[in-house]
Amino acid sequence: MPPLRTALLQSSGRPGHVDENIKVLDGAARRAVDAGVRLLVCPELFLTGYAIGADVPRLAEPADGPSARAVAEIAARHGLAVLYGYPERAGEQIFNAAQLIGPDGSALANYRKTHLFGCFEQEWFTPGEQPVVQAELDGVRIGIMICYDVEFPENVRSHALAGTDLLLVPTAQMHPFQFVAESVVPVRAFESQMYVAYVNRTGPEGEFEFVGLSCLAGPDGTVRTRAGRGEELVIGEVDPEFLSASRAANPYLNDRRPGLYGSLV
Repeated sequence: MPPLRTALLQSSGRPGHVDENIKVLDGAARRAVDAGVRLLVCPELFLTGYAIGADVPRLAEPADGPSARAVAEIAARHGLAVLYGYPERAGEQIFNAAQLIGPDGSALANYRKTHLFGCFEQEWFTPGEQPVVQAELDGVRIGIMICYDVEFPENVRSHALAGTDLLLVPTAQMHPFQFVAESVVPVRAFESQMYVAYVNRTGPEGEFEFVGLSCLAGPDGTVRTRAGRGEELVIGEVDPEFLSASRAANPYLNDRRPGLYGSLV
């Protein structure tokens, strides 16, 4: 099975301007396809911006809303899969969500953030209740989380036990927590034997300062590609053969003793 060439779009786009952010996504998709990419991953709440405060209800859309259709058209036109973050409206509730669109424009998976960070998120969003959401792309089993979710090791281990090969983590990682991008994410990839694509916003936005440092970490704990602090499109490869060999050499999942861990839950 050939490697899955993956692009990480590190960008904050234009907060509050959905149409402009769709244009940014379209341009990134064009550049990614020119580089042989099959999967493009965008940051948390990319379509609307993160620090939008009371505009969350106004900008929230259903999972099959007009922005979803616009992203589907981009994915199908360029022939690559796209994961994007957005505020999802479902009845009276709003979720911090991320949706994966396939290279044919079909909706493959929709995930709702389960661990909400800080007063802003807890005020405007309802936490999701489904910890493991997966889809298949080119033979790779893809899982989805959002930002703070990956900082809980139990969360990532749940994906490992469900067979996730590549965990996509759109994020809005802010100062002074850059150690998550630098240290925690590669460790998560190693201890649960998977690839982790951690894709951040960048620069000042409202009261926040996003730190960039998006990365694709491998199951050996090494970073395959890393962005700096500014707007950037970085590309790396998810190699199923290397993943299989790494899992054989590092048998964490087989050597677990679940009977000893009951007190954790």
